[in-house]
Amino acid sequence: MSELFLVRHGQASFGKKSYDKLSELGVKQVQVLAQHWLSLNKKFDHIYAGSLLRQQETAKELLKLVKGSPKEPETLNGLNEYSGDALVRIHLRDEGLNTQSDIEFGDYFGGEEKGRKLFQSVFEEATERWIKDELQPSVEEPHFEFWSDFKNRVFNVIDSIISRHSGGSRVLISTSGGVIAMALQRVLQFPDDQVIKTNWMVNNSSVTRIRYGDGKISLSQFNSLPHLEKDGMQELVTYR
Repeated sequence: MSELFLVRHGQASFGKKSYDKLSELGVKQVQVLAQHWLSLNKKFDHIYAGSLLRQQETAKELLKLVKGSPKEPETLNGLNEYSGDALVRIHLRDEGLNTQSDIEFGDYFGGEEKGRKLFQSVFEEATERWIKDELQPSVEEPHFEFWSDFKNRVFNVIDSIISRHSGGSRVLISTSGGVIAMALQRVLQFPDDQVIKTNWMVNNSSVTRIRYGDGKISLSQFNSLPHLEKDGMQELVTYR
């Protein structure tokens, strides 16, 4: 049996000018994961990552675990996260709130805990409408992706990776929570609304493992944090 190891990127920079970059905490989370695997002498045959900066930065910290010492991961755009900003902007527009294209959501909601909770509440409302195909983009929303397109994109990239690697391969994938949740739907065939509910559960730097071979595919591990389940590591556990 071969296996995919899907790693959610480390904590990104919520509330900063650019969300798409690992925070200092996010870098440390992934470094601790890499060190944990090194201590177990775990090696991988190949590494993939989406093109988003936070995914690339996460992969960079994991390259030392890959056979052949590659200088960079193989980049697949299919592993990119959906644009949460686009969903929220359209939802707020429909609610009658003015959201300019250059608005930074860290400024709009605030970077503190209260702002995070407010953002999460609005985000959940937006994704619920997204799944129901109730969000319609304007020309000012070039990054919007319909739910069905996102699903097909993730299914296709997971199937493509699986088709490339067999014979007991161990494949490392640096990606995001929404992609991981959608990959689980590909495996477990649960309903669309469960994809987003699963998305909210995925911790930064967590590991999800999918086994496949002989025409079978199954989930062997979800949202695991073996590297952070130690004394003194609790402050490194984050969702956003």
